Amino acid sequence: MSFVSNPSLRGSGSASRFAAFRLPVTVALSLLIVTIVLAWSLAPSLFTSYSPVVGVPADKLLGPSFAHWFGTDHLGRDVYARVVYGTASSVTSALIAVVIGVLFGGLIGLISGFLGGWVDVIFARLVDVLLAIPKFLLAVIIVTAIGFETINAAIATGVSAVAIFARVTRAEVIKTRQATFVEAAFLSGGSRWFILWRHVLPNASRSILPLAVLQFGESILVIASLAFLGYGDPPPASDWGLLISIGKDYLKWPWLVYAPAFVTILTVLSVNRISRWLRKTD
Repeated sequence: MSFVSNPSLRGSGSASRFAAFRLPVTVALSLLIVTIVLAWSLAPSLFTSYSPVVGVPADKLLGPSFAHWFGTDHLGRDVYARVVYGTASSVTSALIAVVIGVLFGGLIGLISGFLGGWVDVIFARLVDVLLAIPKFLLAVIIVTAIGFETINAAIATGVSAVAIFARVTRAEVIKTRQATFVEAAFLSGGSRWFILWRHVLPNASRSILPLAVLQFGESILVIASLAFLGYGDPPPASDWGLLISIGKDYLKWPWLVYAPAFVTILTVLSVNRISRWLRKTD
């Protein structure tokens, strides 16, 4: 019997393992775009030498060029610099919204799905009420009540997302609670809270990550929409939605609208692509 290995088989095995870890091109491109956006939010001064607030009046309304990639606005400010510096507010607000949705919605869904009974009925009706109200309308109502600031827009967006996280978490908890290993944990004498935190929560939370990533992109869009309507920080802030709102008054110079709108749409689409990929690999 010969024990000489076949080099072609070794090569095919290595190739298959490499292919298993290879990212699709669209996912890799989306990750690159999101990484750039996050870098803008963390260290904007590394990406532009222009001030987002101070402009040069003599350079007002210049078109895109090598000196000003996104052109300049009506006050001579570099639009690219304003987009870059506005990223921190947009990204931070979206993260706050996602954290609020995950924490409160996840807690409601976890308790409701695990305890069941009258607790589940009460929380389920609360979630139904929240889902019956359009998310954007609910965000507008909340931000109107608590004040016109970007942080308040983030809170409003997070509250409007609580119902979605609660429903998804509840469904996952109910499915996990019926699993064989959970029943075995009950039969072996494990307490309800130990089983909840040790077995149910880790398994039920697998679907939360793709949803949280998807909600991050949607929160960017909702917060930008609120800023566009004037429910965010006032000028000279440079939130993406506010930049689009200011630019619409100067449609003769379309880059004032196209530049921040393009960055917003590209970011949201990239985040959505990453979310779909995470769902497929789950």
